[in-house]
Amino acid sequence: MTDAGSSGLRAFRDPGSLAVVGASGNPAKWGYWLATGALRGRHRRRVELVNRRGGELLGTRCAPDLRALDRPPELVALCVPPGEVAGVVEDGLAIGVRGFLGITAGVPGETRLAERIRAAGARLLGANSLGLYDAATELQLAWGAFTPGPLAIVSQSGQLGSELAILGARSGLGISRFVSIGNQSDVRAAELLADLAEHEPTRAVAVYLESFTGAEALFDSLATLRASGRPVLLLTIGAATASSRLARSHTGSLTSRLDVVDAACRRAGVIRVDTPAELVDTVRTLLTAPVPAGNRVAVVGDSGGQCGIAADQATATGLGVPAFPSGLAGELGAALPSGAATANPVDLAGAGEQDLGSYADTVERALRAESVDAAVLTGYFGRYTADVPELKAAEQAVAERLGALARRYGKPVLAHSMAEPVALEETLWQNGVPAFGEVRSAVRALAAAARCREPLPRAEIPLPEPVTGAVRGYWRARELVSAHGIPVPRARLVRTRAELRAAAERLRAPFVLKAGWFAHKSEAGAVAVGLPDAGAAAVEFERMYAALGAGDYVLEEQDRRPDVVELLIGVRREPGFGPVLTLGHGGTETELRADIAVELAPVSAETALAMLGRLRCAPLLDGWRGRPGVDRHAVARIASAVSRIGAANPRMTELELNPVRAAADGALAVDAVAEFTDSPEQQETRAEEPPCPHGH
Repeated sequence: MTDAGSSGLRAFRDPGSLAVVGASGNPAKWGYWLATGALRGRHRRRVELVNRRGGELLGTRCAPDLRALDRPPELVALCVPPGEVAGVVEDGLAIGVRGFLGITAGVPGETRLAERIRAAGARLLGANSLGLYDAATELQLAWGAFTPGPLAIVSQSGQLGSELAILGARSGLGISRFVSIGNQSDVRAAELLADLAEHEPTRAVAVYLESFTGAEALFDSLATLRASGRPVLLLTIGAATASSRLARSHTGSLTSRLDVVDAACRRAGVIRVDTPAELVDTVRTLLTAPVPAGNRVAVVGDSGGQCGIAADQATATGLGVPAFPSGLAGELGAALPSGAATANPVDLAGAGEQDLGSYADTVERALRAESVDAAVLTGYFGRYTADVPELKAAEQAVAERLGALARRYGKPVLAHSMAEPVALEETLWQNGVPAFGEVRSAVRALAAAARCREPLPRAEIPLPEPVTGAVRGYWRARELVSAHGIPVPRARLVRTRAELRAAAERLRAPFVLKAGWFAHKSEAGAVAVGLPDAGAAAVEFERMYAALGAGDYVLEEQDRRPDVVELLIGVRREPGFGPVLTLGHGGTETELRADIAVELAPVSAETALAMLGRLRCAPLLDGWRGRPGVDRHAVARIASAVSRIGAANPRMTELELNPVRAAADGALAVDAVAEFTDSPEQQETRAEEPPCPHGH
């Protein structure tokens, strides 16, 4: 790992010397595996074993403690009972150890111990780590055995990392580097990942994380890795965990942890997968076949049922199975039997049985089309050799041709086959065609590969000046967004009956009256709409005033435009990730619809347009059942402005516009909620203010 001053991370990659404290000769103990692994690399580095009983283990003399060594080791693996770790660390620091690998879990005062190590100019990996391995430097300090290969694994869960390594080995996918980061008491995942950009044996990176503290630095490291040409795959948990169960806004209650992680992945060019098996399948696919330029898939098979299931599965994973252009469909129809389906999916209707070459012929015709980015072959191919041995040479020749076609056109060909796993390896994988015994695995691997494109360059999006002063209540939130070019209805701030009458004379009915200090006004009876005249507004003001008390009321002109779609646009500061933009179907039923798109802020108007396209309600925006479409560009400009406000204001925890009423002639934000943390000066002022009975 790249050294940076006193960081000392080199000790965890290629130490010049190391010591295993707690070495054992018992194969059932951690000390045995650490010691035997370390000794395998003793031709590259000096290896010391430490056991308080001294003597000899594994043919090597043991020292009773670190202070008894002739020379200090660069790295020390800590495999002693929790209560003894601190003492071993102090001995190591006293003799000049630069790195500690903490295997032991449950170390008392672990945080303070990590601070002590760092203050002394050394580093700690762990504690509660399952160890590390580097194929290039022949460093192994972990349980089990590793097969060298192209995949690097950085895992917060040691055992899950081991599962990835085992699954990879079963699939012929070895490991270039393995690091179990454990509790990250000192060395963090971002540091370890940043170094892999220069690790020559690594061709792909697998990451498992449960927590995303310091996510901005972490995803910067992942983006750097991706920019180096290595695919990066992330596995995590928490799909059902809301970012804030007690969030005041729709933005906070709708956004899940994975929504934010996915947004960070998109910006960094990282592929998120759901299971260890999917991760290994995807890595193998990416290292075997070309990366698709898009998500348009041709499905080819020798069974209508299997073709249909493959198409359904592809669509469910986000791939497209578009109908072929008439020219391609006609070409296929001329080449295949009369009963063949040729529009996509393509059912060969027995052509494969008559001539095995028709599989490759059909796939080639599809790959030649500009409207196709990849092909999935589903069904019997791959099994002919097992059932009809005389066809082995012919089937092998077709498999070789399929791989050659993928390389020639730069488009992947994946297969789902009824063949046995060994046959798939021999017939398809070895020829550059990723093949699976279950169709869902094939299309999920392809869908993940389709997301493996270079991260888009981050456009320089200018930010406004930060907001000064307090931002409390609806009126101030209106002023804030209006000052940044976001359209709002004409309105007046009113606190008394006289001010209400004066405001009604200057505005056009019908009116909306709001008690501006409520975030969710409908639930509190703090909003009245459709007030036809000043008299009705006065009656409603009297009712609200009696029920809710004095405060900042707002009288607005009601938006009366027809064919409006209500949207939500909000930005929220997520711990570790920074500002996150949420765009979704809005109104009072926002949470019921749960139709949102999420990206890290700030975003351009172009990105906001793409977010609108991801919503389930997108057809409403284009016009539904004869209604006119809305001005998407106006909505996108508002979304971009909201994202820039959030990115420019570190004190802003949340800004939400709901609803934004979008119509053919533009968009209007008719409600807004802003949450800012107080500056030190404001906190001091608020401390001197008497408490307000209504909380505003």
